[in-house]
Amino acid sequence: MPILKSSDYKLYSKFIENLARKMTKFYYSKLRKPFKVSNKLKNGYDPVTTADRAFEKFIREEIKKKFPEHQVIGEEFGHQKSKSDYSWIIDPIDGTRSFVIGNPTWSNLISLNYKGTPVLGLANFPVLKKYYFNTSCNSAYVSDNGKKRKIIVNRKATYSNMKLSAAFHGSLSLDKQKKIPQILRRMQFPCADALSYSHFAEGKLDVVIQCGNKIWDIHALIPIIKAAKGTVSTWKNDDAKKAGNIICSANNSLHKKMLKILKPVSS
Repeated sequence: MPILKSSDYKLYSKFIENLARKMTKFYYSKLRKPFKVSNKLKNGYDPVTTADRAFEKFIREEIKKKFPEHQVIGEEFGHQKSKSDYSWIIDPIDGTRSFVIGNPTWSNLISLNYKGTPVLGLANFPVLKKYYFNTSCNSAYVSDNGKKRKIIVNRKATYSNMKLSAAFHGSLSLDKQKKIPQILRRMQFPCADALSYSHFAEGKLDVVIQCGNKIWDIHALIPIIKAAKGTVSTWKNDDAKKAGNIICSANNSLHKKMLKILKPVSS
């Protein structure tokens, strides 16, 4: 059942499509130049660049122009609170490590949440000249070099023929990894942050497993995945909006099978 009225979906999906084009233009006109990198962590490595902060400021300003009463939660500049039921969740550069070394797989992730539930999502890949988004709870699209087409997961996927992409992001110890040999044997496809979830939504991958997702890593992808008829949850089969360890599968039977395999490491 739709959470928003059809007119609201139309309004907000039009905004995120325009925003995708503006962000790509902003990158090429302002940010395609040398940048500074710093580490957020004392122990470990979590890079942030001057481009991350510039992107988030730009996105916040675009939202403020159109929807000044809405709340905004961004990875770099925190929570701008209001009494609105609407909130925007921003990851200005998802895949900062890729951005730092020049891989083209980084993205801008933006989710519109209504009363805490992600209802519209945008995954914009400036260098790849493509973006993924949904226009309702039933329709998801990719715009690739200006050509837009509807996307859907590979509903015929089975455990025996699935294409699996997984990344543990340093969050799963070697001892725990040994408890899921079926997963380790089937990790034949590279995992590239939001691009893997996006490829899943268009049927190129059948299962994606990731560890340690924050809300800004996954909220934008949830409505896209669901609109493309995919199943997404935490490894404990909780609502994916809680973030953390996330799995998405092309159909319910495959999802149940994968959750069972992950059970030894999901507690």
